[in-house]
Amino acid sequence: MTILASGSKGNATVIAAGSTRLLVDAGMSCRELMKRMALVGEDPRSLDAILITHEHVDHVAGLSVLARRLKIPVFFTEATHQAWKRMLTPRTTMTYTQWVEKVQRQKQESARPAEDAARAEELQASVRERPSLASLPCVEYFRAGQSFSVGEIDVNPFTIPHDAADPCGFVFHARHESIRMAIATDLGYVPSNVKMALRGVDALLLESNHDLEMLKDGPYPWSVKQRVLSRVGHLSNAAAAEFLEHDYDGGAHTIVLGHLSEQNNLPALASLAAEQAIGRRMSMPEPRVLLASQHSPLAPITL
Repeated sequence: MTILASGSKGNATVIAAGSTRLLVDAGMSCRELMKRMALVGEDPRSLDAILITHEHVDHVAGLSVLARRLKIPVFFTEATHQAWKRMLTPRTTMTYTQWVEKVQRQKQESARPAEDAARAEELQASVRERPSLASLPCVEYFRAGQSFSVGEIDVNPFTIPHDAADPCGFVFHARHESIRMAIATDLGYVPSNVKMALRGVDALLLESNHDLEMLKDGPYPWSVKQRVLSRVGHLSNAAAAEFLEHDYDGGAHTIVLGHLSEQNNLPALASLAAEQAIGRRMSMPEPRVLLASQHSPLAPITL
C-alpha cells in the first residue's frame, strides 16, 4: 500500500501484489499523480486498473486524463460512473434574449455560401473527434458486497455512508500472499457492515478527518460544518478512536490515519486519539500508527 495523497485536495493510493498494481482514486492532476508515483518508485505504466470510491472531485480530478494516457480500465459502481459523467456535463440555461440571438445566428449561418457551410462542417467534425472529458478507454462496473478480481488481487467493495451517489470502501486480498489491506475513508460513521469488512486486515487506511472542537470553532460556514458532522459526512478523531477501541479486532500490522482536515485537525490530535484508544485495549499488540499526508506520498507499506 502506497498512499500518494490523502485529504480534501486529492486522494490516491497504489495497492500492489505480485505483478498486479491498482490505483485507488485519482484525485489530483495526471501530472501530479505521475510525479508522486515516480517519487516512491512506482511506474505509472505498470498500473493495471483504476478503482474509484466515489465521484467527488478530490477522488477523480485526474481520472480521465490518466486513464486515457495509460489506456487502462476504470472500475466504478454504475451509479458512481453516471454521477461522474453528470458532473462533467455542463448544465446551461438560456434566457429569452439569448434564445432569440441563437435563432438569429442560425438563420445567418443557413444563408452562408456552400463553401462556408462546408468549412463549418469540417470544423464541427474536428471538434467531434476530440475526446470528451468523460471518455475513458474501458469502464468496468462492480457492486458493493460482490467481490471481483483484477490480476492477482481480489477486491471486496463495501458500502460506506457518505453524501455521494454510491460510495464504497475496499478490502484488497493478495491471494498468493494471504495479505489483506483496506481503505475506509469518507464516511460519516462506522456502520456494522464496515466493521465486518475491516476484520482481519493487515493494513488499514482509516479516516480521521477532524477534531470536533476545532471544526465547531473553525472557519467553515455552518452549512459545511453540518455536512461534515452528519452521518454522511466525515469521520472525526473521536469516531475513529471509538472504532479502534471497541470494534477493531487488533489484527492489523499498520493503521494509517487519513483524510485529515488542514483546517479542522492537527496530526498530533489524530495520532493521540488513535493511540490512546488502542492503548486502552491491553489484550492486543499495538499496531504501527502512521499519518497520511496531503502534500507528499507516504513511504510504501510492505507486508
